[in-house]
Amino acid sequence: MANHDPEPFRIKMVEPIRLIDRSEREIAIQRAGYNIFGLLAKDVFIDLLTDSGTGSMSQEQWAAIMRGDESYAGARSFERLSEAMYEIFGFQYFVPTHQGRAAENILSALYVKPGQYVPSNMHFDTTEANIRARGGRPTNLVIDAASEPTNRHPFKGNLDIDKLCAFIEQVGAENVPLGMITITNNAGGGQPVSLENLRAVAATYRRYGIPFFIDACRFAENAYFIKLRETGYSDKSTLEIAREIFALADGATMSAKKDAIVNIGGFLAMNDQSLYQRACNELILREGFPTYGGLAGRDLEAMAVGLYEGLDESYLAYRLGQTAYLAERLLEENIPIIEPPGGHAVYLDAGQLFAHIPQSEFPGQALSIELYLEGGIRACEIGSVMFATPDPQTGKIVHPKLELVRLAIPRRVYTQSHLDYVVKTVCKIANRRESVRGYQFTYAPELLRHFTARFAPLEERLPVP
Repeated sequence: MANHDPEPFRIKMVEPIRLIDRSEREIAIQRAGYNIFGLLAKDVFIDLLTDSGTGSMSQEQWAAIMRGDESYAGARSFERLSEAMYEIFGFQYFVPTHQGRAAENILSALYVKPGQYVPSNMHFDTTEANIRARGGRPTNLVIDAASEPTNRHPFKGNLDIDKLCAFIEQVGAENVPLGMITITNNAGGGQPVSLENLRAVAATYRRYGIPFFIDACRFAENAYFIKLRETGYSDKSTLEIAREIFALADGATMSAKKDAIVNIGGFLAMNDQSLYQRACNELILREGFPTYGGLAGRDLEAMAVGLYEGLDESYLAYRLGQTAYLAERLLEENIPIIEPPGGHAVYLDAGQLFAHIPQSEFPGQALSIELYLEGGIRACEIGSVMFATPDPQTGKIVHPKLELVRLAIPRRVYTQSHLDYVVKTVCKIANRRESVRGYQFTYAPELLRHFTARFAPLEERLPVP
């Protein structure tokens, strides 16, 4: 039986939510072009679309907001953020950005040229899109266990070192302007990366003279997984583990909307001074002055506090425990998910649940729509809508290995009863799975199409004779 421990906080303010009736939900999803991103928030009952910027800030963060220094240059708020950045990450330089994709944009502008390759365990959507927008080729080299849903490898986010070496030899180190790794590995189920693997990745990039950057969105969750699962780290604090992680890298990008538990914010960090100066020039063009980036002073303050709160081990035990509870409840009902659960989300295996829907008809999108129609739940497709791309050589569509739907849990927002409701809703869909049909595009942009694409349901399949 799944266990849900008490939250390490009490609720001080509430936001009303309302479940509109089925007929209203049908109208809402049609109006949105069958794209859950197009739904109005007021029409959503439980919003598991993302954990990015959707968490509840603490009383200390709200208090810090009142100290925000809105000076255009050299604000005290930047100084406070700088102190937190150096203590946690250890990089010599950083620039604040309005969110992670802005940091990825600047990093890609500084490094990536057309035809070059950027390896990682698995790039997530905005990272991949920013590389592609510069003519680069994002390449995923995660270990094979990542594509085996029921494989309970403790670090399924690890980058395969043999694949990485072979890849660099194949394309030439001169065609790899930088290498990356994502912690935790969002596209592969929110799975952590071990410190042993991070050391090996860093050594490999260093051997080939390739700069190494970490996508650090969920670094605190990853650090806590290391503490729980990796030999020799049970007595280390998450702060000590984080310092050891980032000491391996040349820099990092981060959307602070995840593990810094803020509604907006991010950064690009590095040790190279000349790179920092070039980053500042890019930042001024796109975001703002280097001491505020795309943020207000109050945002810098909330971020400085949130970076520490995200590393608090009582909070992290609750955070990972809440996700584990939802996963175990779904497994008790024989719902296929990615195992073991990650830190920020539970990933439904839509490809298995809707085995009758081919990848070309988007089983993940079908499941995300059914979740809304059945229970007013909004979740995110992570499958062929998000990641299927044409092969640069042949033009043939390459589908991802897994068709998933991510139930991303906002930080400090939902309770056990909300999660139990999610489980009941998924079970209702599973019980009538054969009646669910696929979808087709009616509009799709070239990059990041899942945000604005529109769909139409396909006609119900005729039984195979």
